[in-house]
Order: sequence, then structure tokens, then C-alpha cells
Amino acid sequence: MFLGLDLGTSGLRGILLDDEHKLIAESEADIKTSYPHAGWSEQNPDDWIAACVQVTENLQLSHPKQFAALKAIGLSGQMHGATLLDADGMVLRPCILWNDTRSHREAAHLDQIPEFRAISGNIVFPGFTAPKLEWIRANEPAVFARVEKVLLPKDYLRLWLTGDYISDFSDSSGTSWLNVRAREWSDTCLELSHMALEQMPALAEGNAAAGVLRQDIMRRWNIQKPVIVAGGAADNAAMACGMGLVGDGTVVLSIGTSGVVLRAMNSYQSNTDRAVHCFCHAVPERWLQLGVTLSATNCINWLAKSLNESVAELVASLPTELSGPNPIIFLPYLSGERTPHNDSGIRSAFIGIDSATDAEDLKQAVMEGVAFALRECMDALEDGVVSTEDWFVVGGGSLSPFWLETLATILKHPLAVPTDPQLGAGIGAARLASCAATNQDYREIMTVPKATRVIEPRTDISDRYEEQYKLYKNCYQALKPVSLLRRL
Repeated sequence: MFLGLDLGTSGLRGILLDDEHKLIAESEADIKTSYPHAGWSEQNPDDWIAACVQVTENLQLSHPKQFAALKAIGLSGQMHGATLLDADGMVLRPCILWNDTRSHREAAHLDQIPEFRAISGNIVFPGFTAPKLEWIRANEPAVFARVEKVLLPKDYLRLWLTGDYISDFSDSSGTSWLNVRAREWSDTCLELSHMALEQMPALAEGNAAAGVLRQDIMRRWNIQKPVIVAGGAADNAAMACGMGLVGDGTVVLSIGTSGVVLRAMNSYQSNTDRAVHCFCHAVPERWLQLGVTLSATNCINWLAKSLNESVAELVASLPTELSGPNPIIFLPYLSGERTPHNDSGIRSAFIGIDSATDAEDLKQAVMEGVAFALRECMDALEDGVVSTEDWFVVGGGSLSPFWLETLATILKHPLAVPTDPQLGAGIGAARLASCAATNQDYREIMTVPKATRVIEPRTDISDRYEEQYKLYKNCYQALKPVSLLRRL
């Protein structure tokens, strides 16, 4: 048995696969996020451990025999989070998450230092880890002075499981401290941001062994033989492994809390001019390019809360088919934006509201706004020539037929939906565990899933969406001065 633990922003999911990689069981536990101030986003690392205990207990109770045969664990996790530990391994403060923008000034300062883009292959985004530590240094100097180790969220979970300070290359790519081409920590980037190599975890490939489960946890789980913990992966790299995206070819769109357009590459290719992310893949000698919009399903969650509806009620009230774009334009910048703007200060807006506008208009506009943002991400990646082969769509947003047809029409490309569109990262983590335990070639394990259905674009009305997309792109520049005034 192989266990994949996927630590997301809203919860932790456990996926149990057998030795033929068939899904045996899954379980999920929610995780609370706090927002102490505007633009801030934090979680308590103890909540990750509590969620892991809940998920594993559920799996153990529902499938005791299979769980007792556990051979390896793979970890997947939300990126960029700064988990700060003292000399005793104790957490110093709540973890600052990937969608926290408080360190936008520190990020801009570091990004002006040429070495960061040249070595890390990426813009220093406010959500990345390095500027968070610079913010801590400036605003919480007593905490900064006690920092002995900085771990990413899934690697804090690994520390609890194994007692080891280890990370993988894909997750570490989002810190601004990794030489992404060479796959090693950069002494230069660390020194320029007042950090040291000793504060970093050791590094491992995602499909390699990176620790062994602690004896006390083995006893609690009624496991007799040693359990390997694989290097694991950042959430999007794990999702790529779950979707069989390990070489040039297939494109995957992930509609989760954030929205991601992702493609794998056989060579390192950086594209900072379009705010495209270039990260190491979770498997050796492979890299990833990502276009990222910071708010996807998060926009739906926000609107549902504002309308005093559940998300299920909101989705159920949507039309059964497209009839053309809504005249209202929504800009989905609840937490700023990455690709292609790299603008942490920009904020959302509805444009075109009049006295006839109702809640149904707002719902459709939000769906379309997120789809337009993903189209911008795709356009940015096309600077590097995106494959014209299959495009898969995964994540919670893929469960809405209306949204999928909207997205396919705006992207002008069919979208394939796999059997389990929400399990990609967890399955990818379990696949990495299998590789670590068996030394099997990852290319034999990480195969492309079958599509249960293919969503075709509505070619009869695609021109109308194209015209709306042109208006959408112009709105960013119009909104930017208003967002600047808001911050003064």
C-alpha cells in the first residue's frame, strides 16, 4: 500500500493506493485559515498535524488490513509557506501562506537584485518564501533572530512523520533561494536575503526516499515493517505526476483555490518577462512552467458568502448552457495577481453594473472572469509554445459543467476531464511514494489518465467571448490607478 498526503490550503486529503495503483480509500480533514489583516493569510502548523492524525485514523479504521500493509508515504503540499522553527524544532509563529501579500515591498526590493531572477529563474513574487523572511526580519526581529530552520508546509508534516529536515526540489523552487537550473540551494540568494545554508533543509528528488516513519507512529498505526517517506512534491508538481505529465506534451489546468496552467519540459526554460513560473519537477531532469492566477474557486467561495448562499446552491443556480458572455466584467484579483501582471496591489472589481444587474449576472461574471484570467496565463505560456495535444482540467472547479464549457469556449480548445479530477495531487504523491519504495521507473508509473468526458468549446459563440476577452484585458490598466489610490 502507498499513501499520498496532500496538504492543501483548505484541507488535507489522504489517498491510499494498492501496488497496482488502484484507489483503495480516501479521507479528508478541513484546515482553518486566519486573516489577521488585509492581505494577510496564516495557518497554525499544529492544525496540519491534527488533520493528518484525523485522516490517517479514518483510513486505518475504514481499511485496517490495507493500512497495516503501508510501505511508503508521499507528500504533496501548498507552496511557499514560511514555517519558522527554533533550535528545538518548535514553531515560532503562525505560517505565512502562499497567498499572503504583506511582503510586497520586500519582494520588490529582492527582485531588483539581478542575481535572484538569474539564479532562481523566477520573479521574486510576494507570495514566495524569501521576501516573507525579509518581512519577519524588519517587523518581528526577535522572531527572526531565533529562526534555526525554515520549512515549507508539507516538510513540517514530514518532520512530524520522520524527525528529518528534508524538502524536495519542486517545492523548494518557490522559495527564491533555489538555483532551479542546477537543483541546489544558492548561497548567493540566501546571503542576499540575510539567510544561511544551515537554515535550509536537505534536498531530495521527489521520487527518492527522504526519511522513514517514526517508530511511535508505526506502533500507533499498527504497522510492523519500516515505512519510507518519499521526497514528495509541491502541489502542482504532484498533480502533474498524478496526471502523467512528466515530459513535453500534455497541458493541465487546475481550478482550485488558485488557478494554474501547467506544462512539463525536458529542459530548463525561464520566462520572467511574462511572470511565468519555472520550477523543478518532482522527478529528475524535468522542469515545469506555470501560469498562476491567485484566485479561482476562491472567487466563487467569496461570492457565495457575500450572497449568503452555499457554493453548491450557487453552482446549481447557474444556466444549463452558455448563451454568450455576460455584459458585466469581473476582475478576479482578490489577493492581487501573478501571471501575467506580477501585481500584489491590484484588487477585484465588477465593471458594467447597472440597475438591471442581478445576482445571476454576478455569478456568471465571476465564472467568466476566472476563465479570462486562465486564458491570460495560457497566452503567457504560449510564448514558450504550449502543446496542442490533450488539455486536462482538474480541481474543484472542474465539477461545474457551466464553468467548464465557459473555460473551453474562452480557451478555444477541448478540455478533457479525468475520472477523479480532485485527486490528482494525492495520487501523484502516492505514485512518488511507490517510486521511492520500489525504485521503479517513474515513467512506467506516471501515466496519463483516461478522460471520462471531453468538454468542447462553443464555436458558434466563441467570437463573442473573444471580444469580451479583449475588453477584459483592457480593464487591468484602467483598474490599476484605483488600486494604487486604495493603498495610499
